Amino acid sequence: MAASENVDSGYGVLNLPNSPSIYDAEKSFQIIEDSILGLWKVVNNLTSIQPPQCDRYRVTIFGSARLRADSPLYDGVKILASELTMMGCDIVTGGGPGLMQAANEGSVIADIQNKTNSIGIRIDLDFEQKANPFVEQLYQHQTFFTRLHHFVLLSNAFVVVPGGIGTALEAFMIWQLLQVRKLYDKPLIMVGEMWSELVDWAELYMINTEHQLASPDDMKIPYCVKNFAEATTILRKYHAQWLQGCKI
Repeated sequence: MAASENVDSGYGVLNLPNSPSIYDAEKSFQIIEDSILGLWKVVNNLTSIQPPQCDRYRVTIFGSARLRADSPLYDGVKILASELTMMGCDIVTGGGPGLMQAANEGSVIADIQNKTNSIGIRIDLDFEQKANPFVEQLYQHQTFFTRLHHFVLLSNAFVVVPGGIGTALEAFMIWQLLQVRKLYDKPLIMVGEMWSELVDWAELYMINTEHQLASPDDMKIPYCVKNFAEATTILRKYHAQWLQGCKI
Protein backbone atom coordinates (compact mmCIF):
# COMPACT_ATOMS: atom_id res chain seq x y z
CA MET A 1 0.00 0.00 0.00
CA ALA A 2 1.43 3.37 -0.94
CA ALA A 3 1.63 6.12 1.66
CA SER A 4 -1.06 8.18 -0.05
CA GLU A 5 -3.55 5.38 -0.75
CA ASN A 6 -7.11 5.45 0.54
CA VAL A 7 -8.24 2.92 3.12
CA ASP A 8 -11.69 1.35 3.29
CA SER A 9 -12.54 1.31 7.00
CA GLY A 10 -15.98 -0.22 6.55
CA TYR A 11 -17.54 3.18 7.17
CA GLY A 12 -16.39 4.72 3.94
CA VAL A 13 -12.99 5.40 2.47
CA LEU A 14 -10.45 7.21 4.66
CA ASN A 15 -7.72 9.26 3.07
CA LEU A 16 -4.52 8.80 5.08
CA PRO A 17 -1.87 10.68 3.14
CA ASN A 18 0.67 10.60 6.00
CA SER A 19 0.31 6.95 6.87
CA PRO A 20 3.56 5.02 6.42
CA SER A 21 3.68 1.94 4.29
CA ILE A 22 4.04 -1.34 6.14
CA TYR A 23 7.18 -1.74 4.07
CA ASP A 24 8.68 1.42 5.57
CA ALA A 25 10.35 -0.27 8.54
CA GLU A 26 11.86 2.91 10.01
CA LYS A 27 8.60 4.86 10.16
CA SER A 28 6.64 1.83 11.36
CA PHE A 29 9.12 1.25 14.16
CA GLN A 30 8.89 4.92 15.15
CA ILE A 31 5.11 4.64 15.50
CA ILE A 32 5.48 1.51 17.62
CA GLU A 33 8.13 3.14 19.80
CA ASP A 34 6.05 6.29 20.29
CA SER A 35 3.01 4.20 21.19
CA ILE A 36 4.93 2.14 23.77
CA LEU A 37 6.39 5.28 25.35
CA GLY A 38 2.90 6.74 25.44
CA LEU A 39 1.61 3.65 27.24
CA TRP A 40 4.44 3.90 29.76
CA LYS A 41 3.46 7.52 30.38
CA VAL A 42 -0.12 6.45 31.09
CA VAL A 43 1.11 3.76 33.50
CA ASN A 44 3.39 6.28 35.24
CA ASN A 45 0.48 8.68 35.66
CA LEU A 46 -1.73 5.95 37.10
CA THR A 47 0.91 4.67 39.51
CA SER A 48 1.51 8.20 40.79
CA ILE A 49 -1.83 7.85 42.61
CA GLN A 50 -0.86 6.78 46.11
CA PRO A 51 -2.92 4.28 48.12
CA PRO A 52 -4.74 5.52 51.23
CA GLN A 53 -2.21 6.48 53.90
CA CYS A 54 -3.80 4.63 56.79
CA ASP A 55 -3.93 1.03 55.70
CA ARG A 56 -1.35 -1.28 57.23
CA TYR A 57 2.38 -0.76 57.33
CA ARG A 58 3.94 -3.05 54.75
CA VAL A 59 7.45 -4.44 55.00
CA THR A 60 9.08 -6.09 52.01
CA ILE A 61 11.67 -8.75 52.76
CA PHE A 62 14.10 -9.52 49.93
CA GLY A 63 16.16 -12.70 50.18
CA SER A 64 17.45 -15.90 48.65
CA ALA A 65 15.19 -18.45 47.01
CA ARG A 66 17.79 -21.18 47.53
CA LEU A 67 18.02 -21.63 51.32
CA ARG A 68 16.15 -24.55 52.81
CA ALA A 69 13.89 -24.65 55.85
CA ASP A 70 16.61 -26.30 57.96
CA SER A 71 18.85 -23.24 57.61
CA PRO A 72 19.32 -20.98 60.67
CA LEU A 73 18.67 -18.03 58.39
CA TYR A 74 15.28 -19.47 57.50
CA ASP A 75 14.28 -19.51 61.17
CA GLY A 76 15.65 -16.00 61.67
CA VAL A 77 13.63 -14.55 58.79
CA LYS A 78 10.53 -16.41 59.95
CA ILE A 79 10.86 -14.94 63.45
CA LEU A 80 11.46 -11.45 62.04
CA ALA A 81 8.31 -11.66 59.93
CA SER A 82 6.31 -12.98 62.87
CA GLU A 83 7.38 -10.08 65.09
CA LEU A 84 6.48 -7.57 62.39
CA THR A 85 3.12 -9.25 61.88
CA MET A 86 2.36 -9.02 65.59
CA MET A 87 3.08 -5.28 65.28
CA GLY A 88 0.29 -5.15 62.68
CA CYS A 89 2.43 -5.14 59.54
CA ASP A 90 1.77 -6.85 56.24
CA ILE A 91 4.69 -8.89 54.92
CA VAL A 92 5.63 -8.66 51.24
CA THR A 93 8.03 -11.02 49.46
CA GLY A 94 8.78 -12.28 45.98
CA GLY A 95 6.42 -15.14 46.77
CA GLY A 96 8.92 -17.88 45.99
CA PRO A 97 10.78 -20.50 48.04
CA GLY A 98 13.69 -20.10 50.43
CA LEU A 99 13.84 -17.01 52.59
CA MET A 100 10.80 -15.58 50.82
CA GLN A 101 8.81 -18.55 52.05
CA ALA A 102 10.28 -18.09 55.52
CA ALA A 103 8.93 -14.54 55.66
CA ASN A 104 5.48 -15.51 54.38
CA GLU A 105 5.38 -18.46 56.78
CA GLY A 106 6.29 -16.27 59.74
CA SER A 107 3.53 -13.86 58.77
CA VAL A 108 0.86 -16.57 58.56
CA ILE A 109 1.88 -18.26 61.79
CA ALA A 110 1.74 -15.02 63.78
CA ASP A 111 -1.52 -13.80 62.26
CA ILE A 112 -3.84 -15.80 64.47
CA GLN A 113 -6.76 -13.37 64.12
CA ASN A 114 -6.26 -12.91 60.37
CA LYS A 115 -5.69 -9.16 60.57
CA THR A 116 -2.72 -8.83 58.22
CA ASN A 117 -1.75 -10.07 54.78
CA SER A 118 1.07 -12.31 53.63
CA ILE A 119 1.76 -11.00 50.13
CA GLY A 120 3.76 -12.43 47.23
CA ILE A 121 4.79 -10.56 44.09
CA ARG A 122 5.83 -13.26 41.67
CA ILE A 123 7.73 -13.33 38.42
CA ASP A 124 6.96 -15.89 35.72
CA LEU A 125 10.01 -18.18 35.68
CA ASP A 126 10.16 -21.66 34.18
CA PHE A 127 12.03 -23.09 37.16
CA GLU A 128 9.70 -21.60 39.81
CA GLN A 129 6.23 -22.74 38.88
CA LYS A 130 4.23 -21.94 41.99
CA ALA A 131 4.08 -19.42 44.81
CA ASN A 132 5.02 -20.75 48.22
CA PRO A 133 2.06 -22.12 50.24
CA PHE A 134 2.09 -19.24 52.74
CA VAL A 135 1.20 -16.51 50.26
CA GLU A 136 -2.31 -15.24 50.95
CA GLN A 137 -2.43 -12.44 48.38
CA LEU A 138 -0.65 -13.10 45.10
CA TYR A 139 0.38 -10.77 42.30
CA GLN A 140 1.90 -12.18 39.10
CA HIS A 141 4.23 -10.32 36.74
CA GLN A 142 5.70 -11.19 33.35
CA THR A 143 8.63 -8.76 33.53
CA PHE A 144 11.16 -7.92 36.22
CA PHE A 145 10.84 -4.16 35.85
CA THR A 146 7.07 -4.12 36.48
CA ARG A 147 7.55 -6.46 39.43
CA LEU A 148 10.23 -4.25 40.96
CA HIS A 149 8.03 -1.21 40.49
CA HIS A 150 5.21 -3.03 42.27
CA PHE A 151 7.41 -3.65 45.32
CA VAL A 152 8.09 0.08 45.48
CA LEU A 153 4.43 1.04 45.21
CA LEU A 154 3.30 -1.44 47.83
CA SER A 155 5.90 -1.06 50.57
CA ASN A 156 6.71 1.23 53.48
CA ALA A 157 10.01 -0.41 54.40
CA PHE A 158 12.52 -2.80 52.88
CA VAL A 159 14.62 -5.46 54.58
CA VAL A 160 17.39 -7.20 52.64
CA VAL A 161 18.54 -10.53 54.01
CA PRO A 162 21.22 -12.78 52.47
CA GLY A 163 20.61 -13.56 48.83
CA GLY A 164 22.09 -13.75 45.38
CA ILE A 165 22.07 -11.64 42.23
CA GLY A 166 18.31 -11.08 42.27
CA THR A 167 18.40 -9.89 45.86
CA ALA A 168 21.33 -7.60 45.05
CA LEU A 169 19.35 -6.11 42.15
CA GLU A 170 16.41 -5.40 44.44
CA ALA A 171 18.68 -3.87 47.09
CA PHE A 172 20.43 -1.59 44.62
CA MET A 173 17.14 -0.47 43.09
CA ILE A 174 15.74 0.66 46.43
CA TRP A 175 19.07 2.25 47.35
CA GLN A 176 19.11 4.28 44.15
CA LEU A 177 15.48 5.40 44.49
CA LEU A 178 16.27 6.67 47.97
CA GLN A 179 19.43 8.32 46.65
CA VAL A 180 17.55 10.30 43.98
CA ARG A 181 14.68 11.01 46.39
CA LYS A 182 12.03 9.10 44.53
CA LEU A 183 11.39 7.40 47.86
CA TYR A 184 11.09 9.18 51.20
CA ASP A 185 10.99 7.95 54.78
CA LYS A 186 11.13 4.32 53.72
CA PRO A 187 14.03 2.57 55.46
CA LEU A 188 16.35 0.21 53.63
CA ILE A 189 17.71 -2.24 56.18
CA MET A 190 20.46 -4.66 55.19
CA VAL A 191 20.98 -7.62 57.50
CA GLY A 192 24.27 -9.44 57.65
CA GLU A 193 27.95 -9.11 56.90
CA MET A 194 27.60 -9.61 53.15
CA TRP A 195 25.65 -6.37 52.83
CA SER A 196 27.81 -4.30 55.18
CA GLU A 197 30.82 -5.41 53.13
CA LEU A 198 28.97 -4.39 49.97
CA VAL A 199 28.53 -0.89 51.37
CA ASP A 200 32.21 -0.89 52.36
CA TRP A 201 33.08 -1.83 48.77
CA ALA A 202 30.90 0.98 47.43
CA GLU A 203 32.55 3.47 49.76
CA LEU A 204 36.03 2.28 48.75
CA TYR A 205 35.49 2.48 45.01
CA MET A 206 32.91 5.28 44.78
CA ILE A 207 33.94 7.66 47.56
CA ASN A 208 37.58 7.09 48.55
CA THR A 209 38.90 7.74 45.07
CA GLU A 210 40.48 10.64 43.26
CA HIS A 211 37.22 11.39 41.47
CA GLN A 212 34.17 10.61 43.60
CA LEU A 213 31.49 8.61 41.83
CA ALA A 214 28.82 9.17 44.48
CA SER A 215 28.10 11.37 47.46
CA PRO A 216 29.34 10.33 50.92
CA ASP A 217 25.75 10.78 52.11
CA ASP A 218 24.68 8.03 49.72
CA MET A 219 26.63 5.53 51.81
CA LYS A 220 24.53 6.45 54.84
CA ILE A 221 21.22 5.51 53.19
CA PRO A 222 21.18 1.78 54.03
CA TYR A 223 20.97 0.70 57.63
CA CYS A 224 23.55 -2.07 57.88
CA VAL A 225 22.75 -4.27 60.89
CA LYS A 226 24.28 -7.45 62.24
CA ASN A 227 21.12 -9.34 63.15
CA PHE A 228 17.34 -9.47 62.91
CA ALA A 229 16.85 -7.98 66.37
CA GLU A 230 18.56 -4.76 65.27
CA ALA A 231 16.40 -4.72 62.14
CA THR A 232 13.25 -5.07 64.24
CA THR A 233 14.29 -2.16 66.47
CA ILE A 234 14.67 0.14 63.47
CA LEU A 235 11.35 -0.98 62.01
CA ARG A 236 9.54 -0.38 65.30
CA LYS A 237 10.71 3.24 65.18
CA TYR A 238 9.56 3.80 61.62
CA HIS A 239 6.30 1.97 62.24
CA ALA A 240 5.56 4.17 65.25
CA GLN A 241 6.24 7.29 63.17
CA TRP A 242 3.93 6.00 60.45
CA LEU A 243 1.16 5.32 62.97
CA GLN A 244 1.57 8.84 64.38
CA GLY A 245 1.24 10.25 60.89
CA CYS A 246 -2.02 8.37 60.42
CA LYS A 247 -3.46 10.08 63.50
CA ILE A 248 -2.69 13.61 62.28
